[in-house]
Amino acid sequence: MTRKKKIVGLGEVLWDIFPGGARLGGAPANFAYIANLLGDEGIVASRVGKDARGHEALQCMRELGLTVDHVQKDGKHATGTVNVKIDGEGIPSYEIANPAAWDFLEWTRDWENLAADADAICFGSLAQRSEQSRRTIRQFSRSASSHAVRIFDVNLRQSYYSAATISESMKLAEIVKLNDEELPKIMTLCGLPYEDELSSAKRLMRAYDLQLVSITRGQSGSLLVCGGEASEHEATAYQVSGHPGFKVQVADTVGAGDAFTAGLVHEYLSRAPLDRMNEMANRVGAWVASEVGAMPPLRGRLLRECLAGIR
Repeated sequence: MTRKKKIVGLGEVLWDIFPGGARLGGAPANFAYIANLLGDEGIVASRVGKDARGHEALQCMRELGLTVDHVQKDGKHATGTVNVKIDGEGIPSYEIANPAAWDFLEWTRDWENLAADADAICFGSLAQRSEQSRRTIRQFSRSASSHAVRIFDVNLRQSYYSAATISESMKLAEIVKLNDEELPKIMTLCGLPYEDELSSAKRLMRAYDLQLVSITRGQSGSLLVCGGEASEHEATAYQVSGHPGFKVQVADTVGAGDAFTAGLVHEYLSRAPLDRMNEMANRVGAWVASEVGAMPPLRGRLLRECLAGIR
């Protein structure tokens, strides 16, 4: 039997507080949950408080089939929360509590072993808002094996990012995923000109020696740009894939981007063609957007049945 790929979501685990109640969230947990559904071994590396919300988060992750072996417990700081508001089009806005337990990620022997064993590591910018967690995330990424794929899933939230954090994260990654609204900001933060999506993706790839750049456009799909084989007459060739997206009835878009990333990484590790990566990533993201919450249950169905309904 083929060994499952170990795919680590590294960073924040928190509770999204909606007007109708609280739901477990945070990009690493959302990402790892979808990775599990796709047949990989999604692993959460985060930190929660030794409080009621922390205990509930651990129990909820167990019920979702996620291992909590690598979730640290913090006796001094509270489990993270985010107040979420959803507009009429299902688009969320966030008010993120600061500080939270995930601002104090610790570099431990357990995480050193996990990093060495990972096939893919996905991290964002939000979890790097504190100096301690930023150092830990960078150490985790640098300690991974040479075969591991590092994914920087840009998630600009409030003012919790800087040019230095973005640039350093780009240097650590092989894959960068961001959305079309973030792209002009990222180009400015990196000191690069912005003209259009394709030229900007190519500039990022050259500047940071990236293998793949993914630009999402909400329901309008996504653009993938991958470094191709260098030719005798061209220093760098590129493969480009555009996808129009799937038109679904949006329940809310919370976690849809994380699902997109999980689908992309799953296909990338399988060495799928670029168009297949794009199709799967959009299909999984659209399914999550059509459901309530970032980690929708299968309700007795198989994932392929859920995804087949996305057209």
